[in-house]
Amino acid sequence: MDCCIVTALGSFASLYALLHFLCFIFADADFTLLWSRLFGHRPESKLKGLVVWITGASSGIGEELAYQLAKCGSRLILSARREDELNRVKRGCLERSNLQDADVLVLPLDLLERTSHEEKTKVAIQFFGHIDVLINNGGRSQRSLCLETSFDVYQALMELNFLGTVSITKQVLPHMTQRGSGSIVTVSSLVGIAGAPLATGYSASKHALQGFFNSLRTELTEFPNILISTVLPGPVQSQIVQNAFTEELTRPVAAAGNQEHKMATSRCVRLILVGIANNVKEMWIAKQPFLLFYYTWQYAPTFAWFITNLLGRKRVQHFKAGLDADSAYFTKPKTS
Repeated sequence: MDCCIVTALGSFASLYALLHFLCFIFADADFTLLWSRLFGHRPESKLKGLVVWITGASSGIGEELAYQLAKCGSRLILSARREDELNRVKRGCLERSNLQDADVLVLPLDLLERTSHEEKTKVAIQFFGHIDVLINNGGRSQRSLCLETSFDVYQALMELNFLGTVSITKQVLPHMTQRGSGSIVTVSSLVGIAGAPLATGYSASKHALQGFFNSLRTELTEFPNILISTVLPGPVQSQIVQNAFTEELTRPVAAAGNQEHKMATSRCVRLILVGIANNVKEMWIAKQPFLLFYYTWQYAPTFAWFITNLLGRKRVQHFKAGLDADSAYFTKPKTS
């Protein structure tokens, strides 16, 4: 009898492990986030009526966040530098939803102009009366080798991605602590936990954000209704490559490369909203094999270094050959 029970338990454990393995092969987010998507709250119910401030809302993930939040019934504050693009996104939000003109505020904002952030925050709060969710999405990436990169590029990346984000957060956070509730969601990156070649400055700025918000979360334990969440997407279809810094501040990226192999922006944003609706503190979002990197870095860092060095060497070789840095993982190198 005991032998039968042990055999049954062993079979169940094996089946359970097999199912998890199969799920992981086809997964595009960490298990906590996917569990929330299947069994947790739906964004349409949890985010309806909330006031959400999105930085970097003029393109890419920020633009898609605006559209999907509008469909959820959230009231929006759209910020970026280009006011004409923000107005375009606002029109898209109104066309895709039942929101009225007064439900969407276009608030131009430059993350580098930190002296303006206090006034911008006051305008946002006065317009709607409060802010429920701040989504720190603004920033730029990098595509250049360290030995060839001007120090000014590193300074610009830290000023924009890290200090600009911290500045806005510090303006909004007192408002949330006074109310006793709110969510601050920051779009980081896979390279926020795992370094990558061609992105030394970008990775450093995202590592800084990880450290800041992980520490901030521990400081706010007396405010259990304030969510501090970081989002770590892998490669996503957006304009982040086109807008990336290169060796010099004013030199644009030569070619963005094919984006087809990357995750669809709409899927990434849907998972982000699921995470916000279910108070997920950290979200890993990526198609395979990139999702495997997250788990490898978390649970087997020595092996992760070995794999990263191999892939990093290939990435640099492809970059020098003139291929896109991301698609290089899926493309054969040029031969002379």
